[in-house]
Amino acid sequence: HVQLVESGGGSVQAGESLKLSCVSSGYIFSSCGWAWYRQAPGKEREWVAKISSYGSTKYTDSVKGQFTISQDNGKNNLYLQMDSLQVEDTAVYYCAADITIPTQPCGYGYNFWGQGTQVTVSS
Repeated sequence: HVQLVESGGGSVQAGESLKLSCVSSGYIFSSCGWAWYRQAPGKEREWVAKISSYGSTKYTDSVKGQFTISQDNGKNNLYLQMDSLQVEDTAVYYCAADITIPTQPCGYGYNFWGQGTQVTVSS
């Protein structure tokens, strides 16, 4: 059974950096992509960044040039380097994975999610 666990969140001042990690456990036969989402207080969960199985990356406009998504060589752990953090980046950050399961190949959306890690940025 695959589980995703995020870590690395915390409280920082505006302009500082944090690196989030998402460690997977359990056997992953294959994946189609991984992503980071975030949910700020009183707002809908929003997509932040994604990385495909080929390593291509995309970012929401508000974090381009500020955040960097990456994976380890085994491609089963995910990271988000967040630089020049601003107050508006305060949110709970979630990692998500689109993983093949015995009953369905990947490619149908993110089917595994972590529990989230809190990032708080103060001015």
